[in-house]
Amino acid sequence: MSPSRAVLMVGEGNFSFSASACQLYSESETTVTATCLQHQEEALRHEGAADNIQTIKDSGGTVLFEVDCTKLGECASLQGHLFDRVVFNFPHCGRKSGVKKNRELLRNFFLSCVQVLAESGEVHVSLCNGQGGTPVDQPKREWHNSWQAVAMAAEADLILSAIHPFESDKHQSYKCTGYRSQDKGFHVEKALVHMFTRSIPYTPAHLLKVEEVVEGEKVQYEIPAELSDYIFRRFLYSDSVHPVKLVQDFLLEGLAKKWPVSMMTETIPFLLTAKQLQTHCCGIDGAQCYWIHLLQKDLTSDTDTSADKENDPRPTETLLPTCLASNKGDRVRIKGVESFRSACSLDIDAEGESGMHMLRPSLLPQMEELLAKKEAIINADGHGDCEGSDESEGNEKDESCGSCNGVTSLLYGISGVVFRNVPIGLWAMPAFHELLIQGVFPSETQPGKLLGEKLETLLAPFGVSIVTEQGGLRLKAQPVGLVGKVFASDVSDNNNHVRITASLNLDLLAVLLFSLPDWRLLWSHDPRFLKQFSSHPSPGTPFHPFCLYPEPFTFDISFWTGPTWEEKNFHAVVREASCGTVEQVKLIDRFSHPDLSQTSYCYRLIYHSHTHALSHTRALQFHKHLETLLSSRLQVTIR
Repeated sequence: MSPSRAVLMVGEGNFSFSASACQLYSESETTVTATCLQHQEEALRHEGAADNIQTIKDSGGTVLFEVDCTKLGECASLQGHLFDRVVFNFPHCGRKSGVKKNRELLRNFFLSCVQVLAESGEVHVSLCNGQGGTPVDQPKREWHNSWQAVAMAAEADLILSAIHPFESDKHQSYKCTGYRSQDKGFHVEKALVHMFTRSIPYTPAHLLKVEEVVEGEKVQYEIPAELSDYIFRRFLYSDSVHPVKLVQDFLLEGLAKKWPVSMMTETIPFLLTAKQLQTHCCGIDGAQCYWIHLLQKDLTSDTDTSADKENDPRPTETLLPTCLASNKGDRVRIKGVESFRSACSLDIDAEGESGMHMLRPSLLPQMEELLAKKEAIINADGHGDCEGSDESEGNEKDESCGSCNGVTSLLYGISGVVFRNVPIGLWAMPAFHELLIQGVFPSETQPGKLLGEKLETLLAPFGVSIVTEQGGLRLKAQPVGLVGKVFASDVSDNNNHVRITASLNLDLLAVLLFSLPDWRLLWSHDPRFLKQFSSHPSPGTPFHPFCLYPEPFTFDISFWTGPTWEEKNFHAVVREASCGTVEQVKLIDRFSHPDLSQTSYCYRLIYHSHTHALSHTRALQFHKHLETLLSSRLQVTIR
């Protein structure tokens, strides 16, 4: 135990554990406060209690009687004190109390102890084998027959961070007592110590007002509330230790052995116009785009800046985003675009296309525009100096990076967050970091095949395989699915060369390379997440969860809708109302009334979080909030 720590022992019987702890920590600056529920006379009846109490006092500790561990905040002697560790060994309501009463004891204890727990403090609860209800218990009891320790702690916003065996050999003078309110001990063989810590608070969804320059025009717009936590996170800054950045560095380093990759650092806006997506066909379904309605457009702007500084490590004085917490019942949504099918076949009116904007679903349109500008500069200069391109860290510039009609002998790369309006699913991401790599090579060298083989060599140890499909190569892995693709496109005015593009989902690759249980961990604000990557662990180093065995909660919701119903709007409201804790949504029933132009839908939602404490109470709060938002936003009638 580290120096200068205050430890609170609750629920003591004969004080033997506290006395043993005082002896164990005698050479440290640890102070022990030992408490019991009984009054002093009753406590002294336990065998050895008097000697143990004296040992505690001789060690500089404090002994308190008549302290109810479910009402610690009301104890006058504990007022003004915060403890680094609160210990409750083998809690029990006494006599032949069932699991429900002991569950309630745990819940009330957790709610009480957080009132005297330091911000970075720990709560240690020792339970007999099987009581905790986690997979570590062997054999594991049925859920309804356990004390459900994780769920009870979550009621107090605590998460289970570690489990280890109860080391009775370290406390040889410890005599367990209190079994069924008798001077008898519990079965401590295979007992487990459950360590709980505080969860960080949830980040509520809110509208973000963004101002940036799109095709020479300064525009203002609002980011949908359900995406507010995916904006301006700076995971790809040069000094970042985020696993997404580590995966990118790993890929670039591996590719550099055969092809140098020049990472472009030009800032690019979050917004794309429909014309840009149509011009640079990238296989994106228009139904998966987040369409945006502009709040304001300034046609006089000639600034070439952007609100997106994902890759730029340098401080700037460009347009800064403003975060707005909005209570408005409505959210701006562009309407009339649901009929758009494939982005490659958008039939856009040239007169009205300037009013159609979307959050970028891919970096490909902007990358190809940047490369076209570079090519134009190179051709105008009449030499092969790739001016204006910034090299990625650790990659030296290829001396033979000349260009002729778009033909280069190196790969260009760009990365940043992109957005997809997809239904909620285990591996369905509304936002992720895309790494795009592109180059032009002679057709006879089969560059697409070579690049695919190189990527497969790098990623095969992590379960990634390449499948040849119509249109190119697909990189897939279980259970996450598609993690990237490699495809070819023609080069204008040059039939002997081909443009090769690789698109990689850095977020899903980070899940695979570091064995993350949930992609949502990548967006966690909890410092314990990034701390594990501060030493730049190599790919293949497994992540150690700081939130163990979180419990899922299932709720159904049914409602009547009008004649029109857009399911993607339902998923957007679910993401916002639940703070991203819903991991699965399943339509389980649908009924159209034969006389009324109404349809009833019933969905099953699974709430589950690997990043925060999620209790049944909190999940129910989210679900009730969802009902309110559905009624006000989508004008449905909750059944």
